[in-house]
Amino acid sequence: MISPARFVLAGCLLFAASAAHADESKFLQSFNGNFAGKGTVQVTTQAPTVSVSCTFKSSATSSSLSLDGNCRGLVLVTRSISAQLKTSGNKYSGVYIGSRTGPAQLNGSRSGNAINLAIRWAKLVNGDRSAQLTVKKKGANGIVLTVTDRDPKTGKNVVTSRIDLRRT
Repeated sequence: MISPARFVLAGCLLFAASAAHADESKFLQSFNGNFAGKGTVQVTTQAPTVSVSCTFKSSATSSSLSLDGNCRGLVLVTRSISAQLKTSGNKYSGVYIGSRTGPAQLNGSRSGNAINLAIRWAKLVNGDRSAQLTVKKKGANGIVLTVTDRDPKTGKNVVTSRIDLRRT
């Protein structure tokens, strides 16, 4: 005979999983809309910092987030950028497109108002294929995109890209 405690435990786990999915869905939906902003980008940790202006369209479902945009720097240089994420609970995975090395794999999880993602570049960048991307909600109408990478000369983490966006 199966103990009643097992049924209660199974019910609690099912409720917790449903609540987590509902929380993730609400969080993702808060990203829907058009965004614009400015920031800085470094191609490598040793390259000069370039100021950029960006526009993004963000679409979300209960289990996915899509960020599609363009960033313009140095008057004439424009780059299309996108990130396609899917979620399972608070775990995220997907692809970042826009790097000069090719599509990069993204994997991570949400912590509070931020999705923290490990980046796996298609080719070596700064001596390895790893970096970090944080997609953070900033109030009701803002998003901050931050890429951090390890400087091969110093071994320290360096912010190589930070873009502050506001809903338009």
